Amino acid sequence: MPESPALLRADAMQADGGPVDPARLAEFIRAHPRLFVLTGAGCSTASGIPDYRDADGQWKRPQPVTFQAFMGEEATRQRYWARSLIGWRVMGHAQPGAAHRALARLEALGHVEMLLTQNVDGLHDAAGSRRTVDLHGRIDTVRCMHCEARMPRAELQQRLVDANPAWAHLQAETAPDGDAYLDGLDFSTFVVPDCPACGQGLLKPDVVFFGENVPRERVAAAREALQRSAGVLVAGSSLMVYSGFRFVQAAADAQQPIAAVNQGRTRADGLFALKLQSDVGRTLSEAVALLG
Repeated sequence: MPESPALLRADAMQADGGPVDPARLAEFIRAHPRLFVLTGAGCSTASGIPDYRDADGQWKRPQPVTFQAFMGEEATRQRYWARSLIGWRVMGHAQPGAAHRALARLEALGHVEMLLTQNVDGLHDAAGSRRTVDLHGRIDTVRCMHCEARMPRAELQQRLVDANPAWAHLQAETAPDGDAYLDGLDFSTFVVPDCPACGQGLLKPDVVFFGENVPRERVAAAREALQRSAGVLVAGSSLMVYSGFRFVQAAADAQQPIAAVNQGRTRADGLFALKLQSDVGRTLSEAVALLG
């Protein structure tokens, strides 16, 4: 049976204010070589995609749109797609950063059972990770809620521009997950195209919105991978959202050791065998280099 977090914590936790030593993470990986990796927004901030929370795990931006509001209110959909028209300029061209590349290398070295990402940007795949499950879906795909047809988000971008030429030249600050801070405007004239396949369906990003359930098959696949893993590595996540936190809680309940690299407080700080409060890309890169 793996050592419990309690047995490891006394000499593994980073001292408050002390220097971060990536060698500790490398040692953790060597001791638990088959890892369940859970990643969050901190992995993608270096790619120009903002995160939602501050160092205390609190919202530093308005909460995302809910599934219920998006499905039930035309005005919400108009506002969402108008902002997405601007935000896609950053999201659609984002490239993997150091954290994504380090985790792809960790997989190539044989240390990853599954990489479960809470991000929707697809950057782990772009970096070369192949044992990846997108817990909350992918923003680069659009789904028709009537006929279930899928289309690339890049294709919809051109349709949005063609239908709303006056909006296409607006500038706004980038927000998380392909959004932009485009407020104080009248969105009632914004045209949202219908599904090109059936001609009538409501188009929605193929991601799990707040208030929407994660597909059961993804949760089941992740739980099975967690059971096969020797330990857990959390990278760049505050774990404040239950859909990700539950896997860390399950690992703790099973006495699986858990390591984390994250700047700031997390929901699971009391469960970690090792926590490094540092830049996730730099720390992962240095730890993986020590393994190589």
